[in-house]
Amino acid sequence: MNTPLEDYPLYPVPDVRQFQDILRNGLLEHPDRIALADLNPTPIQQVTYAQLYRHVIRFGKALKKLGIRDRDHVAVIAENRVQWGIAYLAIASFNCVAVPIDRNLQDNEILTILHASNARAAVFSESFRDMFAGFVHEVRDLELLIDMDLPALRDGIHSMKELIDGEDVAANGTDLPTIDPTALSVLVFTSGSMGHAKGVMLSQKNICTNLRGMLQMVEILKEDRFLSVLPIHHTYECTCGFLCPLVKGASAHYARSLKTVAEDMLSVRPSILLGVPLLFDKMYRRITQAIAEKKLTAAIIRPLQALTGVLERLGVSGVRRKIFSEVHERFGGNIRILIAGGAAPDIEVAQGFRALGFQFIQGYGLTETAPILALNRLRRFKDEAAGLPLPGVSLRIASPDDEGRGEILASGESVMLGYYRNEEATAAVLRDGWFATGDFGFIDSDGFLHINGRKKNVIIARNGENVFPEELEDHVNRIPFVLESVVYGKTEEDGDERIAVMIVPDATAVYEYAEESETAVTPEFVQQLLDGEIRKLNHKLPVHKQIRSVQIKETEFEKTTTQKIKRYLVNAEDSTH
Repeated sequence: MNTPLEDYPLYPVPDVRQFQDILRNGLLEHPDRIALADLNPTPIQQVTYAQLYRHVIRFGKALKKLGIRDRDHVAVIAENRVQWGIAYLAIASFNCVAVPIDRNLQDNEILTILHASNARAAVFSESFRDMFAGFVHEVRDLELLIDMDLPALRDGIHSMKELIDGEDVAANGTDLPTIDPTALSVLVFTSGSMGHAKGVMLSQKNICTNLRGMLQMVEILKEDRFLSVLPIHHTYECTCGFLCPLVKGASAHYARSLKTVAEDMLSVRPSILLGVPLLFDKMYRRITQAIAEKKLTAAIIRPLQALTGVLERLGVSGVRRKIFSEVHERFGGNIRILIAGGAAPDIEVAQGFRALGFQFIQGYGLTETAPILALNRLRRFKDEAAGLPLPGVSLRIASPDDEGRGEILASGESVMLGYYRNEEATAAVLRDGWFATGDFGFIDSDGFLHINGRKKNVIIARNGENVFPEELEDHVNRIPFVLESVVYGKTEEDGDERIAVMIVPDATAVYEYAEESETAVTPEFVQQLLDGEIRKLNHKLPVHKQIRSVQIKETEFEKTTTQKIKRYLVNAEDSTH
């Protein structure tokens, strides 16, 4: 499939400099449009832009009446829902610091973040009430607890709904206080490579700069409906899936759970879906499996894709969408854009979706950059690239090797203020106005950024070459019998580091193959099958990149809430075998 590299202008965007601008614009331009909606039953299940504005002000006023002072830190932890957004916007808009916490952390990890962030208050959903009731006397600064689901004040814990209902709002929009957009406004704790959390300090200027840059590159319409499936505490979902639609008058709808995404798509009929590669991989596998089960469709699908490509090059638009309408209906029939972030998607998955009539693009960024640094555009993209730098973002490669690869450095107004109370960690990544991303990559002649892998994951081959595990994993994961894999450096008894892979087999594919070959599925059979597949792969790889050890793992890898494998656990697991 040809790669479009069409030059076309950036889109105009609203002059949003702080969250209050988003709220006021919504009130003035889209008062009656739906802003946020929950698919689960909740106390505040849906809000228009006018209601969102009023609820944010009421909750912000209530926090101040309860004794929350300017610059106090307030934690927010809950599943994705309307009240999370109200709390986050109220805390930040009323000159306090929002501390979003991952709801999937263990109790002791949440306790650690509450201590480390100096949170004076916490807003949470009902499932966390008992935990916070026990924590309140253990955390030095924690004084105020607010439950999103309680109908009224109980045992010293306040009801968010009751607080909102108890406040008045002026009709002239003068209720919002003056704030400094350059000051710390959001404190996000991100896990380090060994699981140690660092607090990323972001200002509203950081985040709003990033919002404007994204919206200049990809046009979002007020008619767009986002289905929110990624955890909202994460900067990718918070900036791109929550704040981004609010800037343009679109709506965000919160899925009931990851397990109900397919049903929720039919209900919401979203036009934009943000996801991580694992989510899109699973979706694409289900589609191709469904196509394969219909033998006639499977026989004509590739000729049809080729034909539609010819027709679209001749200027006949929308052909793929019409021919593959049955596939589109599985997604609600209204998908306009699929956007991948958090890690690099499989090129074959991206091209496969596009061949079926979906617009599919990816971006790249980090929590420390609020978060997007590079983004592909709908008519200027490369599936193998992370994207083009956002307006206002500068990228360069430090100490590039002969192939132009080196650590990616970034500068711009979306780069964080630093790590909270951690000058040493801040100094290690912020140098002379540039942020060291920890990622290796290169910039091609068209200006596209390409990612090779994380600096800390690099394996040094015997010939001194850098081997990036992520690149090898792309190859391994395309083996039909592989569900997921991690490539890593394994130190042998002679002291040499050899390339190893730990594989979680795709049980369905393995059993189907065993059935066809009339063989029993045993650990030895699975090992031999995957050893053979890796040998085939090695024939296609240069000697210094060949995989020398294959280990089978029966259960899926432990992952972060954005479905990234916790790589640092793999070496520990390997050493136990």
